[in-house]
Amino acid sequence: MSKSQSLTLDWGWTVTAPTAAAMAAGGAYGLASVGALTGMPAGYALLAAGTGALAQGGADFYQRRPLVHGIARCAAWLAAGGWCAQALAGQDALTWSAAGWWGAGTAAAMVLARGLVTAEKTAEGGRAARKLQKWANGKAGEWQRRLADLFRLEGHRVDGVRRWKSDVGYTVRVQMPDSTPDLPVDAPRKLAAALRLPRGGGVQITDGMAYGEIQINVTEKDVMVEELPLPDDTTITTINDPIPLGLYTNGEEAVMRLLDDCGLLVGQIGSGKSNQVNVANAGLLRTNDCVVWHIDTTGAGISMPWLRSWAIDGTSDVPLIDWVADTEEEAHIMLDVAREGISARKSGYQDLMASANDDKIPVSPQVPAILIVVDEIAELPMALMNKLDSVVNTGRAVRVRSLLCGLRATQDTITAAMKKQSRNRCGMRVSDPEELHHLFASGGTRLDPKAAPHRGSGFLSAPDENDVITDPAPFKGYRITPKRTDHLAPHFAGRRPTPDAVLLDTTPGRYYASRWARVLPRLYGDRQLAATTRPYTGTEVLRPPLDPVNGLPLTGADPVTSTPSPSPASTGTGPGSTPQPDAGGRIGGAALAALLNSAPSSPRTATAGHEQGAETDRDGITADFGRVIEQTGGPADRPDPVPELLRTAHETVVAAGGRMHTADLAAKLGLDATALGTELGRLLRAAGVERPGKGTVRTGAANESKSGYLAETLAEAINHYRNTQ
Repeated sequence: MSKSQSLTLDWGWTVTAPTAAAMAAGGAYGLASVGALTGMPAGYALLAAGTGALAQGGADFYQRRPLVHGIARCAAWLAAGGWCAQALAGQDALTWSAAGWWGAGTAAAMVLARGLVTAEKTAEGGRAARKLQKWANGKAGEWQRRLADLFRLEGHRVDGVRRWKSDVGYTVRVQMPDSTPDLPVDAPRKLAAALRLPRGGGVQITDGMAYGEIQINVTEKDVMVEELPLPDDTTITTINDPIPLGLYTNGEEAVMRLLDDCGLLVGQIGSGKSNQVNVANAGLLRTNDCVVWHIDTTGAGISMPWLRSWAIDGTSDVPLIDWVADTEEEAHIMLDVAREGISARKSGYQDLMASANDDKIPVSPQVPAILIVVDEIAELPMALMNKLDSVVNTGRAVRVRSLLCGLRATQDTITAAMKKQSRNRCGMRVSDPEELHHLFASGGTRLDPKAAPHRGSGFLSAPDENDVITDPAPFKGYRITPKRTDHLAPHFAGRRPTPDAVLLDTTPGRYYASRWARVLPRLYGDRQLAATTRPYTGTEVLRPPLDPVNGLPLTGADPVTSTPSPSPASTGTGPGSTPQPDAGGRIGGAALAALLNSAPSSPRTATAGHEQGAETDRDGITADFGRVIEQTGGPADRPDPVPELLRTAHETVVAAGGRMHTADLAAKLGLDATALGTELGRLLRAAGVERPGKGTVRTGAANESKSGYLAETLAEAINHYRNTQ
């Protein structure tokens, strides 16, 4: 049981004014009763009452209470003291007559106390309102003059100034003149400088509720510097609710609504982006009607903290992240399942949508939403990006959405579909304001990165409760630590839904059941897994065969279920043999080369002064750089249009797992890296093929991002040469 749900004893005691009056009357009755038995002089009661009245008068004067209220309280003290003195003098405190007068006085004191408190609260509220109004009037006059002086405005009017509940700033509402409906782009910076605001504070200008009206939000304190722990709340939520990310500078919660709209989250290294992704994960996993899938081909860093309780500790019976794609191949399988599931849901849930009188599926634990969280989108090849675009464009009605995360908000990493369909946009700390301008459709030109200077801070634009997109505003994200994740995971595990049968009853859906049998060995290697993983890894492992040209999984073909040891004949390396999948259901590099060079070897045509020689081994390159395009590598009567260097490079990259750095590829081929890059670049340009991510790939033991090549890129060029022959 979580801390928020555990039973605790509350030893606090809230004393109201009527209760205090009753307690004082009880004390007086006790004093009179005991004093009468012990012979206490009556003057002691009068002395105590007089002292209490003087103290009450001093307290009322210090707290500036109304004079009439002070007199009433002092009179109550003296009345109680007089009754007590009378009871002590006659020793009749325990008689019905004395008790009756005591009861009547107690009731009157309680009513009087309640009335005084109510009147004082009303008066105090009035004083506070008058004080606030005086402050607002003064601020309005200051802003009227400030706007005129800084921007030479005429005809503008400051309609009001509202203080925030968090007491860290205020909002100024301004009616602009018809000739100048907006302030200049650099107005926030000029205003912040004029007000001498601290870093982490600042000025944000947003549109008002009507054309010609603007709202100037002023944050007077540095609210970004302090760390905000993720609230300790594990109550069950729904994906219909917003997902909390942090707090705006005015104290309101910064949220994303991911049921209908996709999300974009970007931030440079060290900005707190990974923490923000995990905060979003926590919000999604807190629901009971949303299945979370992850795509992270750079090590599954966003998934491992949430899998630990199930895979290693054994404290969760189910994986919190329902599916993790840690490789490009697994990502293709996942997106194929998602795309086919979208089509299946559209036709399979027509009756459900009709009964709900909606053109979108109502989500529930039985028919949950599917939320695909993708990290490091810049590292994904174009084939995966195209499939993601398909999910983003077609999945809204059937509740298949995505949250896309990356290091930069640039055109080469965010596709047009991703940007257009992602109404939830979050930009963590960046050093280049142009990236914020590209990320946010409106209001981005007014943003100053220095308004969110600290780690974990950024800007957020998302639909509000009325489905109106808000202007980007600075916020501070919640902080979630590994210990906090370990604490939350077991609480969230019991509520995790599973994908519905309609979504999985597709041809690619057959690969869903054995997903963890494919993924866990890669994630944890030889590490001992918890017994909770056995129901997920003890199934028959299905792997899709790979396309022999581009290496992509063929999820519509018959799956590979066995792993026989390869032989020379089965690998497709022998003369005249047919390429076959290897032990893992994949076509190896040598087999792929045999497929591309399906014609028998024969002497090649001499080029650039090279003499015609005997049959040459196709795995070797004897190219004279600058003339490689002329080397067809095929027989003279039926030349192969694919340059031999391109073909051999593709074979090597496929054998290495689908991506290689240029230096590693050159070392493998025994060539100079600069010459290899120059020649391959020429071949790709001739084919009209561009390398994604400006030619950088992330691979190797250190997972470094360097210049390199993807097998898909080289395969696209090979297809171009063959199709244009």
